[in-house]
Amino acid sequence: MRLLFEPVTTPCGHTFCLKCLERCLDHAPHCPLCKDKLSELLASRNFNITILAEELIFQYLSDELTDRKRIYDEEMLELSHLTRDVPIFVCAMAFPTVPCPLHVFEPRYRLMIRRCMETGTKRFGMCLSAEHAGISEYGCMLEIKEVRTFPDGSSVVDAIGISRFRVLSHRHRDGYNTADIEYLEDEKVEGPEYEELAALHDSVYQQSVSWFASLQDHMKEQILSHFGLMPDREPEPQSNPSGPAWSWWILAVLPLERKAQLAILGMTSLKERLLAIRRILVIITRKMNSRQEVVNNRERNN
Repeated sequence: MRLLFEPVTTPCGHTFCLKCLERCLDHAPHCPLCKDKLSELLASRNFNITILAEELIFQYLSDELTDRKRIYDEEMLELSHLTRDVPIFVCAMAFPTVPCPLHVFEPRYRLMIRRCMETGTKRFGMCLSAEHAGISEYGCMLEIKEVRTFPDGSSVVDAIGISRFRVLSHRHRDGYNTADIEYLEDEKVEGPEYEELAALHDSVYQQSVSWFASLQDHMKEQILSHFGLMPDREPEPQSNPSGPAWSWWILAVLPLERKAQLAILGMTSLKERLLAIRRILVIITRKMNSRQEVVNNRERNN
């Protein structure tokens, strides 16, 4: 049995280790002993250390407390790696530079997000579920910007994509997935290849702007409320190792199957990614024009 560490006392008068209490509250918003409701405590996250208990432990069990702190520090260090045993949220597609708000309610993910905040990394990976492999081969590292907790213990996590990665191996830790990963960067080109890339970049950007402008107002409003404004064209397309921000924004809002999104996420050639966006926009624009033509013909016939 471990020593009482970071003792906190609930409004109903029971004292627990802070981490133990938080783990219990991940499953139910009640005191583990008397079952009093602790919704207000969950919403405020105002877990005050019980000074008397801490001072008694320090005075009479100082050696044990030193050992317990050492174990805790080792645990935090182990949880801080950003290439080994990285925490993975298996849920949706995420892209570099694109906002990714999440509603976190499962106990395992409450624990995972809390650990990301405690270690100070404020980062975790996002992958899709894969039928046989468990999680997708490619994913996106997210950085937490804000966590808003509700009285039931669930929370809304405002996160944004940082960088792409490939999963080398994966396993489980306390219910959630972790993975060893390697980060992906675009291959840079020079000379005539760069000139061709720059021209393609500008062309596909204008094509993307035109497609978005052609959408109906209600569709634009839905996209803007979720993903924000489309980033401006960057003067240097290779300035970001993951490529231009606008290209990820357009991939996030295009009506694509996850399989296609995942394939493009794993590309390390900006040229190939831009060509893929161009092909998708051509197909979608043709379908939109075809549907509009059908509507126009019906109106003329009526």
